[in-house]
Amino acid sequence: MAPLLEIEGLSKAYLTGGRRLEVLHGVSLTIEAGEMVALTGPSGAGKSTFLHLVGALDVPTAGRVVFEGRDLAALDDGERARFRNDSVGFVFQSHHLLPEFTALENAMMPGLVRRLPRPEARRRAEESLARVGLSGRLSHRPGELSGGEQQRVALARALVLQPRLLLADEPTGNLDPQTAEGIHELLQQLNRELGITGVVVTHNEKLAESLGRRVRLLAGRLA
Repeated sequence: MAPLLEIEGLSKAYLTGGRRLEVLHGVSLTIEAGEMVALTGPSGAGKSTFLHLVGALDVPTAGRVVFEGRDLAALDDGERARFRNDSVGFVFQSHHLLPEFTALENAMMPGLVRRLPRPEARRRAEESLARVGLSGRLSHRPGELSGGEQQRVALARALVLQPRLLLADEPTGNLDPQTAEGIHELLQQLNRELGITGVVVTHNEKLAESLGRRVRLLAGRLA
């Protein structure tokens, strides 16, 4: 079977203030379906840029990202948007929940973007929230939830369409150690139960060690 992700010679540069800033330099990496990969390295190493390219939020300057045999750079804007919504779940350090909506409504968003019938989007969101232990908090707005509960809502939202790939950027960065430990355990549980493939950017050594594989970026290159 082909790998889920084949990343070949991935480079990214930006023009800023008339200067060319090289962020990634020829990164190559293969990720198999079902793997959980910790991506570590100092601030400014290119970790978030790497996630954005793998998740088709941005396009590389050189190299390519191949997902299940499809070169993401060959997709047009509409195809990339559909790929992001259907195949990738994103979780960030800041949960980016909509404060005026309930946990259930926030989790329903990807289904509504896909134009699922509202009852189907609701059913999937309820199942996803139950999976992360929040079936009793459906009607609570983000301001009524703890930091850990808000991050669990963000995870439920990311998983509501059962994507093949989860990309998490410092998912425990704003949490206290005890709450972060709960998110660690939840990520591993979701991997076991759903077989989801994940790339997790983290400075948390305990989380990095708990995942199946660890990759380190230094100055835009794999160490």
